Amino acid sequence: MIRPFAQSSIRRRLAVQLSLIAAILSLAFYLIVRAVAGQAATDTQDNILAASATSIADALYAEQGGVVLELPYSALSMLGSISQDRVFYRVIVDGETLTGYADLPPPEPDFATYAYRGEPVRAVAVRRVISSGGQAVEATVIVAQTRLGLAAISSSISSTAAAVGIGFFLFATALGLLAAQSALAPLNRLAQSVKRRGPHDLRPVKAETPSEMLPLVAALNNFMARLKASLSQSEDFVAEAAHRVRTPLTIVRTQAEVALRRLEKPDDKKAVRAMIRAVDECSRSAGQLLDHAMVAFRTENLLTDKLDLGDLTSEVCSHLTPTAGLKDIIIRHDLPTTPQPFTGDPILLQSALRNILDNAIKYSPADSEISVSFGGDTAYEIAFSDQGRGFGCADASSLKKRYSRGINVGDVVGSGLGLTIAEAVARAHGGKIDIRENKEGIGACVLLILPR
Repeated sequence: MIRPFAQSSIRRRLAVQLSLIAAILSLAFYLIVRAVAGQAATDTQDNILAASATSIADALYAEQGGVVLELPYSALSMLGSISQDRVFYRVIVDGETLTGYADLPPPEPDFATYAYRGEPVRAVAVRRVISSGGQAVEATVIVAQTRLGLAAISSSISSTAAAVGIGFFLFATALGLLAAQSALAPLNRLAQSVKRRGPHDLRPVKAETPSEMLPLVAALNNFMARLKASLSQSEDFVAEAAHRVRTPLTIVRTQAEVALRRLEKPDDKKAVRAMIRAVDECSRSAGQLLDHAMVAFRTENLLTDKLDLGDLTSEVCSHLTPTAGLKDIIIRHDLPTTPQPFTGDPILLQSALRNILDNAIKYSPADSEISVSFGGDTAYEIAFSDQGRGFGCADASSLKKRYSRGINVGDVVGSGLGLTIAEAVARAHGGKIDIRENKEGIGACVLLILPR
């Protein structure tokens, strides 16, 4: 069987594409969560820093012509309780540092991130105007905090987002594989529906398929319809050719026999006999070739008619009795009187029986007998036993091959297709041909075995 070459797998392509989409979505989810979480953590720190600076600014007041600060403990403790970050502050009044870290620069604008004493800090500035000694004095409160806690929070959120993203990717990939399998299920059902058919079943496909597959099913049905029509035309051609070939050859042989009777010279008679033999060989070969072609075509559309194997065998024996009589051969058939029901193609079965019996007549000597009998319990065994030359040293199984003949029948006209045709018919009906030596004496025995 010729297997089609697969360039790619639709299932693999769908799985890869869906996996890539899942990977892109997972990466986008990770980046978005990381950015949003980072911004949320920064906003939270800014709000706490602003609350701390505002608390300090609210503690400023004027006294004796100056500005005094009673630093509230809660202003800085609210920052220290969140993490292990360091907190810096500075209070500037009228351009001079009132308290805190004198080198802490003010942020520009009110919120900024910059390096201070070798560490990145987030700083906020809150401004107040205080009336001291009848004058308005501007005060600026700067509060800064290192970002170690924020980095830890961002790292934790990033790890969580990465774990969730990986889990989402794996889950989405699994769903993608299931989706690919589900999407291809109708195609697999269609393939199985066609695969379960017999080798000669050319009925239209009627399996339920999605609308996207309707063009494929329509093309498949159209192809099978054209193939069926082509096979039917070929069968008709074979039948017509069989008639057209056999009739002229029969006429030529008849005319040659008439001419043979009128000839007197031995050389002329020898030449005509050789011509008759060649015509016989040509007629038999052409006939069996056409029979073989007919069998090949009919087995592709095997009929299943109810018939009686006993009557069919008796009819074949009666039909070939005149041929056997030309060699004074007696056909004795021990056929059952009760019906032998069978379901099959009567034309093919008749062809198989005729070819086996014709072989027995052809290879049997004159004044001999051919026995046709029924037997078998679990299967029909129709045995044809002759008193001919047997098979010599030939392998019996090889005689069922096309154009194969025994090594001891070179002087007998034959094509080597008789048992091939019978074997093809038997196999089409679930049976076989068995070839063996005649147990009753010399000669051969061929059994057509068919299931009951």
